[in-house]
Amino acid sequence: MHTPNPVSLAAKMSGEPEFREVGIGPWSQTHPDDPRPDDPSSPNFDPRLDTQLLDEGDRRNVLDRYRYWSVDAIKADLDARGRHDFEVAVENWTHDFNIGSMVRTANAFTANRVHIVGPHKWNRKGALMTELYQHVENHPSITELVECWHHRIAGEIAYERSRAKAAAIKAHAIATQSGVASASIDDHAPASAAVAAVSEATSEIARADARIRELEAAKVIALDIIPGAVPIETYRFPKRCLMLFGAEGPGLSEKALELADDVVYISQFGSVRSINAGAAAAVAMHSYIAQHL
Repeated sequence: MHTPNPVSLAAKMSGEPEFREVGIGPWSQTHPDDPRPDDPSSPNFDPRLDTQLLDEGDRRNVLDRYRYWSVDAIKADLDARGRHDFEVAVENWTHDFNIGSMVRTANAFTANRVHIVGPHKWNRKGALMTELYQHVENHPSITELVECWHHRIAGEIAYERSRAKAAAIKAHAIATQSGVASASIDDHAPASAAVAAVSEATSEIARADARIRELEAAKVIALDIIPGAVPIETYRFPKRCLMLFGAEGPGLSEKALELADDVVYISQFGSVRSINAGAAAAVAMHSYIAQHL
């Protein structure tokens, strides 16, 4: 007969653990004196709330500010608040179970997009439903993904140039029509308004120019340990970038490494060749956040 480990026996007798309750119960229990917020006639009506969650309670792994909110409302709020400029891509050729963990981390750091490269089906278990709050796209190949990404960057640059041109035309028109340069002291009020309008247009040009510089510096960054790779501890992530992650074990494909502008690795000091792929993705995303927060 197997003798139980004494530590296991002591653990059972300890009475631990006692976990704290996560989330909140049904609306009728937590707010018994308040009208239902999903009733359009209610003074506290909120269209973002989900009727089923109000009925049954909300025990999801979400921030408290999102309790009772629908999935679509949470996703829209993350978009409105602004996601970060980095995107992540994961090669799915081996159906790696770490993909779910990467998606979950991408949600934690509000990645702009998550790309799954290869077969459409992937292991969602580790994502814990966080893919619902992300913009997740599927691609048949790494080549198609990188081409699409570069086209999108080009489109964003074109938009910013158009924005700068429109602001320049506006500034010129205001200055010409108001005679800002030759306005007299007696006419200072109209001149001040015109100066303010020209100043705002000039600021708009500066913002567009700054964004263009960020987009022109955009890079595809491969995370892998190969000769010539740069240590992540000394690497400066561009604000706009696409990070590529490979499968556990084999790492990134040859095509992914070929298409990358830079290859970055995480310094390690133990006996194994690499750390868990999901952990590597978390380290890389946090390194980006630490530089651009």
